[in-house]
Amino acid sequence: MLVVGDSLSAEYGLARGSGWVALLERRIAEQGIAATVVNASISGDTTSGGRSRLAALLKLHRPTLVVLELGANDALRGLPLAMTRDNLAQMAAAARQAGAKVLVVGMQVPPNYGRKYSDDFAALFADVARGADAALVPFLLKGVADVPGAEVLFQADRIHPRAEAHPTILGNVWPVLRPLLM
Repeated sequence: MLVVGDSLSAEYGLARGSGWVALLERRIAEQGIAATVVNASISGDTTSGGRSRLAALLKLHRPTLVVLELGANDALRGLPLAMTRDNLAQMAAAARQAGAKVLVVGMQVPPNYGRKYSDDFAALFADVARGADAALVPFLLKGVADVPGAEVLFQADRIHPRAEAHPTILGNVWPVLRPLLM
């Protein structure tokens, strides 16, 4: 399994081994599932960056499952949604063409971006997943960013979740991911 993501998957600001991808590796091992996890996530990465490095990652690792956790940095930079959608769709298609199943991980942005942008951004992940016949986690930070008092679950930058939020993040991913491993 190959995880192509940004800081939310790359353990930004966390002790190594405490992020959701590391927790996923442990869960896979505990459940005796024969799968190797390669975390190719890079803090600050955009869908353009992920798209540019995906071919080499697919060739090197030959994954049977690709998790696409990108797009948040596109939104933070105000990049066109059509570009984000196209990059994710091309990545999903390339992974499928390489013989891998695909899991698209959705994200949401705060309402200060405007209702239309926020709604359209959240919807693009489902659009990509539908178009690629891929699985979808609608919102990676469900139960973290959308709960009362959420600020205590985030680092001082209010963007990156603290280690104690990562089990919840894994809880969002695992029910969708597990069937893809079987």
